[in-house]
Amino acid sequence: MIGSQPIARLGVGLIGFLPSPSSGSVHLGPLQLRAYGLMIALGVVAAVSLTGRRLEKAGYGRRDDIAAVAMWAVPAGVIGSRIYHVMTDWKSFKGRWFDVVKIWQGGLGIWGGIALGVVVGLWAARRRGVQPAHALWAAAPALPLAQAIGRWGNWFNQELFGRPTTLPWGLKIDPAQRPDRYASSATFHPTFLYESLWNLALCGVLLWIDRRFRPKAGRLFAMYVAGYTFMRFFIERLRVDTASLVFGLRVNEWVSGIVFLVAVVYLLATRGQKRPELELDTASDGAGDPDADVDVHGDADGDADGEADAHDHVDAHAVRAAALVDAAGLDGAVLYDADAEIDP
Repeated sequence: MIGSQPIARLGVGLIGFLPSPSSGSVHLGPLQLRAYGLMIALGVVAAVSLTGRRLEKAGYGRRDDIAAVAMWAVPAGVIGSRIYHVMTDWKSFKGRWFDVVKIWQGGLGIWGGIALGVVVGLWAARRRGVQPAHALWAAAPALPLAQAIGRWGNWFNQELFGRPTTLPWGLKIDPAQRPDRYASSATFHPTFLYESLWNLALCGVLLWIDRRFRPKAGRLFAMYVAGYTFMRFFIERLRVDTASLVFGLRVNEWVSGIVFLVAVVYLLATRGQKRPELELDTASDGAGDPDADVDVHGDADGDADGEADAHDHVDAHAVRAAALVDAAGLDGAVLYDADAEIDP
């Protein structure tokens, strides 16, 4: 006991909140990096790494394919995110339009980033010979991983927090960063942390679902969309930053609800559809002619000389051998030498 107060209770009072960084920058020796941009960059690196491993392991492409796609998709995502933020919160930029380009100060809307980033990413994937559906499948669990890391940029900027709270994990916000109506409140809901933890869990769940149930490529991506928008709707209900309202709800609440319903409708319409082990183009009659040229990425080039595409990492000879074995109705394991004749 200290006076009339139990020591345990005093301890909760002393450490019963999450601190905020004193600066929005990270110092690495003589270098000073904006923490917001650094967190986004780390998220991108993690997402590209996970997507590349998944694509290569499934036989749908190579890791360097995803690295090349990211060179287009990431800048497009950042631009789309900023455009969405400015469009939905344009009043805060009145009289200071040059601030539109200052993305290091925060202000990226995930909806614009996903929309433009995915569209440009799929275009870049097709250019690399990777089927868009395969790219979406590989990226589905990687996107929430990137978001889970990137959200910590909001912590460094002391932004996008929720309503005041006295919970032990309340986030302490400096007086200069508090909204005027909450100037007397010291701790707020750490919505960045809620979203980060949810996205991290969503990444793990999607990886488990894919291994356990092998849903169709588009279904896995729709699960990511539905999972993220479900939680985002409730997080938006907590936030106190300035936002445009439509019929009493924030724009992001409307977007979350509508996108969630679209994703759920798609999942219901495609329920039971699974992803095959390897999606290959076959003859137009559906017979799966083993002598037809194989295009593992779904390109329409159909090389007459039978040479594998430069980006095909799957051995085309092995694929044809497997097709012959399947056509012959053989059972059991078959050992295949790419330089030898097939001898059933």
